[in-house]
Amino acid sequence: MTYRAYTDGASRGNPGEAGIGIFVMDEEGTCVLSLHGFIGICTNNVAEYTALVTLLEHVTQDSFPAAGSDTTRLAIHADSELMVRQVTGAYRVRDKGLKPYHARVRRLLADLPFPYSILHIPREENREADRLANLGIDERKPVGP
Repeated sequence: MTYRAYTDGASRGNPGEAGIGIFVMDEEGTCVLSLHGFIGICTNNVAEYTALVTLLEHVTQDSFPAAGSDTTRLAIHADSELMVRQVTGAYRVRDKGLKPYHARVRRLLADLPFPYSILHIPREENREADRLANLGIDERKPVGP
């Protein structure tokens, strides 16, 4: 089964109040994970990375439907071209503030128990994750279901 994950980070002010949004669907289009939350004051790039880290931490938990399955694949979609290209190795990470986030993502990806892909998508195709990220800022609550 392939799970399609959509992540987004939003920052109002850059740096400013920031939130993350994560939305994961199974092959039938059923939502299996939806998260949003407030992450404090940070840049948009940090918010984007935080959303990806949060996704990767959640999909490795026993409560995620794919946990323990050897037929699972995770297709990650994000509208941050910078982050996607850095994670895939097309761009170097020059910003010292992003290096720890990048390293964490690389470690989490290496530890995934199933294959993955990470793709840059246009913002219009990431509306639900964007909505959730902005809801996280509006509600000012920590990340959670």
